[in-house]
This record gives sequence, C-alpha cells and structure tokens, in this order.
Amino acid sequence: MQIKSTSIEDYISQIPEDRQESFLKLFQTIDAHLPPGFQSNVSFGMVGWAVPLSTYPAGYHCTPGSALPFINLASQKNFVALYHMGLYAKKELLDWFVEEFPKHSKKKLDIGKSCVRFKKMEDIPFDLIAELSEKMTVEEWINLYEINYKK
Repeated sequence: MQIKSTSIEDYISQIPEDRQESFLKLFQTIDAHLPPGFQSNVSFGMVGWAVPLSTYPAGYHCTPGSALPFINLASQKNFVALYHMGLYAKKELLDWFVEEFPKHSKKKLDIGKSCVRFKKMEDIPFDLIAELSEKMTVEEWINLYEINYKK
C-alpha cells in the first residue's frame, strides 16, 4: 500500500484513522530527536528524513538528483514500518537495537534488513525510537553510506 502524497501533512491525513495519532507521534518523536542536518520530506511513497542535496550534493546513487535517505515511515496495509538505513549499514547499531528492544516491549521484534514493523500502534516503543534517532549524525551517515554503498 503506497500513499500518494507531496506533503507530510497530506500523507498523514490519508492514513487510516486508527493509526493517525500513533503515526504522528512516531513522526514527531523521530523529528525531535534526530541530530541537526537531516531534513524531513516525502519520498518513495513514505515520509522521512534525508541528507539534503545542499549538504551532500552527490545524493542517493539509486535515484540520481535526490537527497540521501536515512529514515522513512510508511503506513502499510497491516503495519506501520520504520525504515532506518543506519540499522542496515552499521551492525553495532543493529545489535544495540535488537538487545534494547525487549527492555521496551513485550512483543517480539519484527525486523527486516532496515525495516521494523509495528502491527499494533500501542506496541510502538517511542522512548527506544527516540534513543535510536539520536545515535547517528549526518556526517556519520554520509561516511557509512560512502563506505558501504557508493561505488
């Protein structure tokens, strides 16, 4: 399920009502805790944060001319997804998150390579997501991206 939107507000308004409040809180939690330099946007049918072209002119290699994505949120058919590229790119960060998750949730962690899925809105560990959001600066993300992905 991809929501067609050009603004964050419009995206959130199209999410099913039973998810809107939690989705907005998740968005605000991340936005309030990210280090300076990331810019919120709508891309790839999701809302998220990226390193703007003004900071990193090379941009995203998969979509030339676009900002370098870092975190995205999506309302899918059966869950809300948090895509955090740092979890995919830095094993130590992933290991930390996997170890911390049970301290913040009674639910089993539902995770893919960079995607954390929340089927029930009441199960989102906002404090843990806030802490995760603080863990990587723009400079660290650019360095990781260049080491791991840019050819």
